[in-house]
Amino acid sequence: MASTQPLLGKTVLITGGSRGIGATTALHLSSLGAKVVVNYVSNSSAADAIVAKLGADKALAIKADAGNVQDIECLVQETVAWKNGNGKIDILIANAAIGDLTCTLEKTTEANFDRHMAVNVKGSYFLVQKAAPHMPSGSSVILVSSSLTGVSQVMPNYLLYLTTKGAIEQMTRVMAKDLGRKGITVNCVGPGPTATDMFLEGKSEELIKTIASWNPFQRLGKPEEIARVMAWLAGPDGKWVNGQVVKVNGGMAV
Repeated sequence: MASTQPLLGKTVLITGGSRGIGATTALHLSSLGAKVVVNYVSNSSAADAIVAKLGADKALAIKADAGNVQDIECLVQETVAWKNGNGKIDILIANAAIGDLTCTLEKTTEANFDRHMAVNVKGSYFLVQKAAPHMPSGSSVILVSSSLTGVSQVMPNYLLYLTTKGAIEQMTRVMAKDLGRKGITVNCVGPGPTATDMFLEGKSEELIKTIASWNPFQRLGKPEEIARVMAWLAGPDGKWVNGQVVKVNGGMAV
């Protein structure tokens, strides 16, 4: 019989872990036995609420800008030094991202471009670089893209956001070749439209129904459905999966 806590004794570091898919994933991985470090940049109350729910012996909240290399390095060092952890990082999830959907080609500023690249691309790249020396053989890296990278009907306002996610998918393929030599898997999860507070914010009910209608199941994804795929990739059953971009969207994009 499979263990009900396959991640017992593992330490997870997840950026952007205070809300949405990140928070749901943190809670789910903890239920599977992992100790979880929840990174946040501004929402301390949400991060603290996760720690309070799980207990200070099972979770730790750390503030850091996921787009700043110095902050990333400190985040990794604090995770490794956490007295309730195990002195290493077994599962690394680079979930933090921003997405300004007003950025058509015409409206993209250099400052906006640089900030998106810093958080979504540079942040993920250097997070893995700084964490890898503390990740033993058998560890897992999970990056996060979007199912919209494979949708031909994508709207022009997704240009900047999906430019960064295209970089993440290529990063996944090549990092898998690099870290695979050390026994570390690198994979990417590409969620479709998912019913998080962030996704729903500012959208009319009509628009949400329209987006849901693009899916053969006629609904949005649920954060826990993304979290379960991340847990599978990070767990013992996903160890022969490496360098893959797993689209989690109910068939919206295939």
